Amino acid sequence: MSTGVKFVLFIIYIFKIKQKYTGQRFRISFNTHDNIIRFKMKTEGYSIKDLETLSGIKAHTIRIWEKRYDLLNPERTETNIRYYTDDDLKRMLNVSLLVRNGYKISKVATWNEEAIKQTVLDVAHSKNSEEGYIDQLLLFMVNFDNVGFTALVNEIIEKHGIEVAVQRIFFALFERIGTFWQVGSIFPAQEHYITNFIRQKLIAAIDALGITGQKGKTILFYLPEEELHELSLLFYSYLAANSGYNVIYLGQLVPFADLEKLRSHVELDYIFTAFISPILKEDLEDYLERLKALYRQQMVFITGRQVHEHSPKLPRNFKLVKDYREFKKYLG
Repeated sequence: MSTGVKFVLFIIYIFKIKQKYTGQRFRISFNTHDNIIRFKMKTEGYSIKDLETLSGIKAHTIRIWEKRYDLLNPERTETNIRYYTDDDLKRMLNVSLLVRNGYKISKVATWNEEAIKQTVLDVAHSKNSEEGYIDQLLLFMVNFDNVGFTALVNEIIEKHGIEVAVQRIFFALFERIGTFWQVGSIFPAQEHYITNFIRQKLIAAIDALGITGQKGKTILFYLPEEELHELSLLFYSYLAANSGYNVIYLGQLVPFADLEKLRSHVELDYIFTAFISPILKEDLEDYLERLKALYRQQMVFITGRQVHEHSPKLPRNFKLVKDYREFKKYLG
């Protein structure tokens, strides 16, 4: 990989971290003709592209609905650029949900906000598909509707169980949210709200299992020093605990030196870690080599977006976990 490409990846990574923890939104683009990285901070409202991304309705269709039905009334910046408010976004999400469920836009556009919201609730109660759940959860997220979000999450878990709920609904929700965050269509507080809520549910489910250790095997779960995305690790640790394994859970941002110290204190049979945040392929492979040197006798499970994207060369005692079903087979 060239120095120039490394630099581009590094700069993008830094700005993504800044965006995540300052609440500032940036658009990142790379012009291949003049080798200039451009960062544009998003300061006002939502663009029509944001509405398209969040609602699933094409920008062209949104413009038609504006002209034909007066569905939205975008405001303009001092430089005459159109933008949409939070209320516009909420209306668009509600309308798109109704249209996807068979309602005619010509009819929905004539309703007032109260009628739209009530019909959305009616649809929510009658439609319990996975996609329907995700649409409803997104609406609650945008509105920070804690009562509605809590009730629906509890309903989903009660109906499907925590394992199916996480894998088929909550993770699909996070994939949607990840796309929205990447294009700057949501702000960090919305993502954090959802993440911490589901995290609490997973921790409660793990706590309810207790510690049996009936398998007689111990698995260490941890994330490397620069890795913050904990939900998938929590879910995999739940699967291991539910299968009777003794789980040592260290969570996020674990220094490598701590792994070295831990080796002399705990006898481990398996190691599980994940790589989700951006990392260069050579840095990933270097880390895996260090991990191999530390744990030569144990099976090391690895997963995460970066592993799938880079396809690093894996030591013999390392196993790539493609999904939770595969991991459950290993657990037996």
